[in-house]
Amino acid sequence: MKKTALIALVLSITSLVVWAYGRGGTQETGSYRFVSVERGDVESVVSTTGTLDAVTTVEVGTQVSGRIAEIHVDFNDRVEEGQVIARIDSTLLEIAVRGAEANLQRLEAQLRQLEREYERSSKLFEDQVIAAADLDQAGYEVEVARASAQSARVDLEEAQQNLAYATISAPIAGTVVERGVDVGQTVAASFSAPQLFEIAGDLSQMRILASVDESDIGLIEDRQSVRFTVQAYPEETFSGTVNQVRLASSSEENVVNYTVVVDVGNPDGRLLPGMTATVEFLVESATDVLKVANAALRFRPTEGMMAELSDRRGEAPTRPRREPAEGGEVTSRAIRPEKATLLWYLDDGVPAALRVRTGLSDGQSTAIEDVDGGPGSIEEGLQVIAAVIGSSQNSSSNPFQSQQQNTRSGPPGPGF
Repeated sequence: MKKTALIALVLSITSLVVWAYGRGGTQETGSYRFVSVERGDVESVVSTTGTLDAVTTVEVGTQVSGRIAEIHVDFNDRVEEGQVIARIDSTLLEIAVRGAEANLQRLEAQLRQLEREYERSSKLFEDQVIAAADLDQAGYEVEVARASAQSARVDLEEAQQNLAYATISAPIAGTVVERGVDVGQTVAASFSAPQLFEIAGDLSQMRILASVDESDIGLIEDRQSVRFTVQAYPEETFSGTVNQVRLASSSEENVVNYTVVVDVGNPDGRLLPGMTATVEFLVESATDVLKVANAALRFRPTEGMMAELSDRRGEAPTRPRREPAEGGEVTSRAIRPEKATLLWYLDDGVPAALRVRTGLSDGQSTAIEDVDGGPGSIEEGLQVIAAVIGSSQNSSSNPFQSQQQNTRSGPPGPGF
C-alpha cells in the first residue's frame, strides 16, 4: 500500500510540473508590462555644472604699506564709485611729503643762486675778464641744478601720490562681497598688493562659468537658450543665454573641458555669487509630439510572440490600417531600415506590432511617428508592451526592469 501511495504521489507531482511548465509557456505571451504613448514635448540637452559669479568683480588692494586706521564698509554694503572705504595710517607718508618739499625748496634756492652767478659770469666774459671755459662751467652748473630741482619735483609728486594711496576708494559701484582686513592690522605692499576688499558689480546681472566636455562643446553656440537650477531653490528653474564659448581649454585626468559663459538675469537678487548651478543647454526640441518610453523601443519579443504573429499574418507585422477618409488614399511610406523600430501592443488580446520611426530623444522618452500605418494611426494613450512579465528573456535582457505584475491582462481599450 505504501509503495502504491508513493507511486501515486510521484505521478501527481510529475503531472503538476508538466502542467506548470505548459502554463508557464502561455504566460510568457499573455502577461505584459505596458507603457502609454503620450503627447508632450521632447528636448535634447547637454547637462553640466557651473558656478554663479558677478559679471564684474574687482579685488581692492593697496599700493602702500601701513596700519589700517579706518574701515568704512562691511560685508554686503553697497558702495558707489569713488566712495572712501578705508584709510591707512598716513603719518610716515606725510613726513615723506614734507621731506620732499624741503628738498625741493633747497634745490630751487641753489638753482637761483647758480643762475645769478651765471649772469655775472656772462658780463665778465663780455668785458673779457674771464675765459670762455669759466663761462661754460657756470652754465653747466646751472643745468645740473635745474635737473636736480626737476628730480625733486618728481620725488614730491611721488610722495604726494603715496599719501593719496593711503585713502582707499571704491573703483566701481557695487556690493562688498569680501573684507579681508580689520582696523589695526598692518598690510605690507612690498612685492604685491594685498587684497583688502572684493567688490562685485551690479548683481542684477550675473553669469555662470560652466565646464563643458569636448564631446559636447560642438553642440553649444552663442545665444543658445539655457536653463539651470540651484540647491537653494530646488523647485525653481532659472533661464539664461550663452554669451561666450572660450577657446582656452583645461585638461583633468585626460578629460578636456571648455568654459562656457552664460548670462543670467537676477532682478530679485536671490542668486548669489558662488552658488553651484546645474545647467542644461537646450540643443533641440520637439513640441506637442507623440512620445513613448524608451523601454518600449528596447523591447524584444519572445519566440512565442513572433510565431503567433507569423501564424496570423504572412507579411511584415503592422497594425491594421484605418479606412481612408472619403476621397482619400492610404499609402505606405518608404523608410530606411536602420531607422525602423517595432512597437508591440495587444490586438484583441493577441500580440501585434507596429513599425515606427524614432525621432528626438531626451534619454527617457523618444518622439515617434507612424511609418507603415500611415499618418494618424498612432494615437495618444495607446498601450504598448515594454516587458513580458516573468519571462526569462526579459529578465536577462534588462535585469533592472521592474518585475511587478501588471493588473491589465486583456487587450488595449477601445480604439487600439
